[in-house]
Amino acid sequence: MIFSLLQIVALVYLLLLALMFVFQDRLIFFPSSDLVRTPEDAGWAYEGLSLEVGEEMTHAWYVPAEGVRRGVILFSHGNAGNIGDRLESIGIFRALGMDVLIYDYGGYGRSTGKPSEARCYDDIRGVWRYLTEERGVAPEKILLFGRSLGAGPTTQLATEVSAGGVILESAFRSVPEMAHGLYPWLPVRLLARTRLDNEAKIAGIEAPLMLIHSSEDEVIPYAHGEYLFELAKEPKRFLKIQGGHNSGFLESGELYVEGLQVFLEGVLVD
Repeated sequence: MIFSLLQIVALVYLLLLALMFVFQDRLIFFPSSDLVRTPEDAGWAYEGLSLEVGEEMTHAWYVPAEGVRRGVILFSHGNAGNIGDRLESIGIFRALGMDVLIYDYGGYGRSTGKPSEARCYDDIRGVWRYLTEERGVAPEKILLFGRSLGAGPTTQLATEVSAGGVILESAFRSVPEMAHGLYPWLPVRLLARTRLDNEAKIAGIEAPLMLIHSSEDEVIPYAHGEYLFELAKEPKRFLKIQGGHNSGFLESGELYVEGLQVFLEGVLVD
């Protein structure tokens, strides 16, 4: 009887491991195809873009700044929803004089295909090529911004190009480390095919870097941001904010905006 029970428990455990290995991307990426808002809803002019990425298409918006235009933010968003859920962030950067190019990963919004680590890297590389080659934006005028999941493709690109600066908000060490914190009783570090290994790459960023993290983040522990900051090269800054994972940038108000302003003034030199 006891032996049979142990067998059942072992089989259930192995089945759980198999399911996590096969379907792990569904635990990481939560795309929505419904664009509930566009910049037009906020009264902003914008360009809708369809960029070829291999055999797929990456959808993006180019949203010009208010007034004097200082540079361009290449915006990589988090793991849920799509670009239509990021108007508040776009508005903050516009008010700071930054054009914003925000894009959706494969399977998000109107982007074709399916999300994956490789596709995220292809998406951001395609957007960078568009900005620098087709639009003719000088690399030193482009700031890479990645929030949460977006820190993964942002960190990867930042090791490959010479951008004007890099901002990582609510960044995580890696997918395996995040998973270990959630499921310490499973060998998730061995199971993880999707890695988004920011801690292995962040020391390769040569551009000025700012990390932003809330001490109240309930999704990605504040310690992840501190750990990444220790690994990063100078010049670097750390902005500690307050509030939840998805709302800290709004809850922190002037602290957040002023922190961005100081960083932008330091890296966008005419």
